[in-house]
Amino acid sequence: MDTKSFQDLIKEVHDRGICQECGGCVSFCSSADYNIIGFIDQYSPPEYINKDKCLECGICYYICPQTHILDESLNNTYKFSEFSSMPVGHYEEIYSCQATDEEFLEYGTDGGVVNSIINYLIEKKMVDGAIVSRTDAPFSREATFADNKPDLIRYSGTKLDISSQLDEIQKFSTYTHSIPELNHYKFKKLAVVGTPCQLYTIRCMQDLGVTPSENVEICLGLFCYENFFFEKSQIEKFVKDFNIKLSDIKKINIKEDVIFKLIDDGIGEKIIHIPFNHLKNYMRPACNACNDFTNVYADISFGGLGSADKYTTVITRTEKGKKLFSQVLDAGIIKCADLDSSKKKTMIELISQFSQSKIKRKEEFMKNL
Repeated sequence: MDTKSFQDLIKEVHDRGICQECGGCVSFCSSADYNIIGFIDQYSPPEYINKDKCLECGICYYICPQTHILDESLNNTYKFSEFSSMPVGHYEEIYSCQATDEEFLEYGTDGGVVNSIINYLIEKKMVDGAIVSRTDAPFSREATFADNKPDLIRYSGTKLDISSQLDEIQKFSTYTHSIPELNHYKFKKLAVVGTPCQLYTIRCMQDLGVTPSENVEICLGLFCYENFFFEKSQIEKFVKDFNIKLSDIKKINIKEDVIFKLIDDGIGEKIIHIPFNHLKNYMRPACNACNDFTNVYADISFGGLGSADKYTTVITRTEKGKKLFSQVLDAGIIKCADLDSSKKKTMIELISQFSQSKIKRKEEFMKNL
């Protein structure tokens, strides 16, 4: 195969509208101090900054989640065969859990399990900190570094005081550019919370030995059916279509549909459920080109689907993930619901349905691209 370069990524990925904007290519070049490519606009694919300095090494092409060059290598490492035959991916076990810490449970998504595990890792000095998502508005997130419990709670985003910000924000996106943040902090061991495309890129970087992926100690993957993107002009349409003011949104959660929890108006908390297909006009276009719902290359995957309210669905995948989960469980950091084999089967079947739906969506999208 001829050596590829960033120019090939532009042609094969960016120009086709399927760039996930994960930032793997940017992170690699930044880590090498070449400053060749970067995000000119955080809502658009990376661009050349110093094209004449490009080494044309091809690594940016190899680690892109849309080229799939390293699929076979990763699938062997993570015991994964095909989406069609095993859409949930290889896994050790599935659980439904919640945090035992009241603050993590109250402020966290679902059962507050992800932040509980990160806090455990930090307290035990197993990592120096974690790249997590900070929620500035209901549809506006940014990647940030957390190395203590107060930060984890503050960044959880269940408490939103955004009235003064809404007029200033012109674009909203639920997608977080986590990978470029790997270069912004001095650390030896880091936990990363990410979407399937982000963790795929990190695994590719680790497979190739690309800096700074060697410092990623644990990958905590989120279920991801799609992310949303709003131009300021679309907000009025959203408000009109669903009768929801952004300033009233207290929390957004995802299970079988998208769940909006609104602030208490004195009568009680209002909850609105909106099916995914009703939000397709607000979906990031590149999400159509992804077929991984459950984050098959994570050490542990997390989501709300399949679990009751205030519980997190947890799928342990690697030996490292299995060992960590066992430690957290033994330490009493989280507790698990009592699931018999029938309940677990039902959970897997439901998750498989969403996985198959995402696979089918990609097939149709790529066919018509």
